[in-house]
Amino acid sequence: MKCKFCGHEIPDGVLYCDACGNEVRIVPDYNPLDDMLTEQVRFSIDEQNEGKEDPDYLAYDRTRVDVRSNTGGRTSGRSGATGRITGVSARTTRRTMNTRVTGDTSIRATGKTTVLRQTGRTGNTGRTGRTGQIADRTGGGKRSVSRKKKEQKMARLRRKRRIVILVLILCIAAIAGISYALYINSYTGIVRSGNNALKNQEYSKAESYFKRAIKKNKQRPEAYSGLAKTYLGQDEDDKAENVFLDAIDTQSGNADLYDACFQFYLDTDQTLKIPELFDDADDSVQEQLSEYDIDRPTYSLDDKKTYDDVQQVTLTAGKGMTIYYTTDGTDPTFDSDKYKEPIQLEEGENDVRAIAVNKKGIPSSTAQKVYKIVFPIEEAPAISPSTGQYESSQTIEIKVPDGYTAYYTMNGKTPTTSSKKYTGPIKMPEGETLFKAILVNSDGRSSGVTTRNYVLDLSSSKGNSDTSSNISGSNSDSSDISTSDSNTDGLGTDTTTGSRSNRVITGKGGASE
Repeated sequence: MKCKFCGHEIPDGVLYCDACGNEVRIVPDYNPLDDMLTEQVRFSIDEQNEGKEDPDYLAYDRTRVDVRSNTGGRTSGRSGATGRITGVSARTTRRTMNTRVTGDTSIRATGKTTVLRQTGRTGNTGRTGRTGQIADRTGGGKRSVSRKKKEQKMARLRRKRRIVILVLILCIAAIAGISYALYINSYTGIVRSGNNALKNQEYSKAESYFKRAIKKNKQRPEAYSGLAKTYLGQDEDDKAENVFLDAIDTQSGNADLYDACFQFYLDTDQTLKIPELFDDADDSVQEQLSEYDIDRPTYSLDDKKTYDDVQQVTLTAGKGMTIYYTTDGTDPTFDSDKYKEPIQLEEGENDVRAIAVNKKGIPSSTAQKVYKIVFPIEEAPAISPSTGQYESSQTIEIKVPDGYTAYYTMNGKTPTTSSKKYTGPIKMPEGETLFKAILVNSDGRSSGVTTRNYVLDLSSSKGNSDTSSNISGSNSDSSDISTSDSNTDGLGTDTTTGSRSNRVITGKGGASE
């Protein structure tokens, strides 16, 4: 037999080619048509031997024929009908058998199928049984050797697989160890170690980790945030804030640092510091962090104009914004008055400051306007009687409008708010008196000064009682007006500074406006 792979001559009973090592395939592929043909041949033989007493040629085994692989069984002699089967396939799974019957019938076994052919000759060599037994023993031994070789080969393969798996595990472990070492010494790994230490309140260790991470990468904000939290955990608020401010001073264009600082202010309820820091940032930073750019409230009145009456100012902001304001000159906070309706402006200066706050709690910078409201000033006070010489008792009266207070002097000095306050009619003293008075409004603004010169002589002769000095006043319209009433005795004039005055003396001892 020759090897179908390399053509090398293979001795009988050898299962592997000595030249190429391939397995010798003795049993061909199974073909179901062979079984069908075998059945037909058996049926034909049964018909021909019907009635025979010893049809031992039917001793046919489908699974095994005890013949030698290199020779076919032969029959000799005549029996009248068919020859005896002397050989059929011994092992259909291992070999290809050719069996010839020299009588009337021959059998050819291929694989699992046996084909019978009638030749008309019968006979038996008598060697079939022994040959089958020898073949069984030889085939069993060879199969045992082959099985051992296969087992040894499989064992070698299993050992190789175990070695490969072990090597892979070691490689994976080495890679994992190297990766972990690289990670633990990377910026991310150091920051994570710092956060773990901070979580366990190991502040010194956390501070060391975060400072180490900052040295490794000064641009990234995570380490700054962790260091600030470390200081906050130790109640060092100023130190925590300076972590960001110091970094921003050296990296004014780093938007990530600004963002981390703003978040720090939000977390620590210091949001009012955000607008100030944002306004000082570079334009590039403001563009990147536009969500922190909150428009300030707008005012309905112009603060460059002076108003002469009470006013109302309306504040407006963007949609969803809340406005807080003050009118006492202090910056507004979240505790200040919340804007709900127009703000009433009173006489004097009104300092209105306001902020707008969005839904995230981020405030705008403070808007401020100062409104000035000045009411018109009353003219100099009206005083009666007018300047003159009197010979009977008189009272001096000052007309005081609502919202004003009058102050006066009787020694010729200009009155101030420190002078005597007018509360009612004043008895004119005897002799010569130079009387002066002013009006002061609630805002502290003073009117012009009104001056009267009185002479009271109660000892004058009654015969001269019908003689009196009459002084008629004159009017003048100017910002600084002097009105003179002359009397026959030359007592002087009535003087009103910064006002309009109308005075008429009706007779001796009395006067009317």
